[in-house]
Amino acid sequence: MTLPMFPPGQSPGPDFSQLLRRLGLSPFVVPDGAQGGGGRTAPLEAPHATTICALRYADGVVMAGDRRATAGSAIAHRSMEKVHPADSHSGVALAGAAGQAMEMVRLFQLQLEHYEKVEGQALSLEGKANQLSQMVRSNLAMAMQGFVVVPLFAGYDLRQRRGRIYTYDFTGGRYEETDYQAEGSGGRDARTTIKLGYREDMPREDAIELCVQALWQAADEDAATGGPDAVRGIYPTVATITSLGFEPVAEAEVKSAFEKVINALSPARRGTEGGAPA
Repeated sequence: MTLPMFPPGQSPGPDFSQLLRRLGLSPFVVPDGAQGGGGRTAPLEAPHATTICALRYADGVVMAGDRRATAGSAIAHRSMEKVHPADSHSGVALAGAAGQAMEMVRLFQLQLEHYEKVEGQALSLEGKANQLSQMVRSNLAMAMQGFVVVPLFAGYDLRQRRGRIYTYDFTGGRYEETDYQAEGSGGRDARTTIKLGYREDMPREDAIELCVQALWQAADEDAATGGPDAVRGIYPTVATITSLGFEPVAEAEVKSAFEKVINALSPARRGTEGGAPA
């Protein structure tokens, strides 16, 4: 395959998404007639990703997501990965239409790699957040048909030497969060849990445990959010992003954090600590 050539002034430059659009290969182009008669569409039970969260801690950012994907009232997938590296110092978590979200993440990863190769340097963290915003906006036509994608983007800003978190709405609106955020069907319960337990400059272990607790509470209230599955050995995906880069948290450490949360919430333990007989 030969490289595409463009007339002077029409080159897409380091914008990989624009390159795909110029070649007619963008995955976010809506097919003709996709909206059907009267602008209405038949309901589709496409797999949807659910709860994701992120919070700042002393060394950077922790990102976490449950593993369940649902299609209507059915479990479509039990071990979906919702937290992915965007590049060496940033990550993106997925909530919404699973197929569109996965395609968006792959394109986002390629965009950042393409930019770095063309320009010879990595895009700034804010520039990465803006690029993802454009991709979410490009999916607006599909979102109006029910295929909504609401990602959560976070990374370590090497210039400011701190972790930063960005959230989006389905129109592409980009908002920077101060300390934490959670999205998806269980996002409200996860945010409440993080809000009650959050403190600035948390150590890594406490930050991971708080994310795990948030996902546990979300799964307890939201049927679409998957909790820990000890029988199948499926636990939520957790990753840290620091000055050293994106690093997945070992499953054994996530399992240990869940065990601490479960033990702390067990009725027998609460009764013992409160002075009542177990």
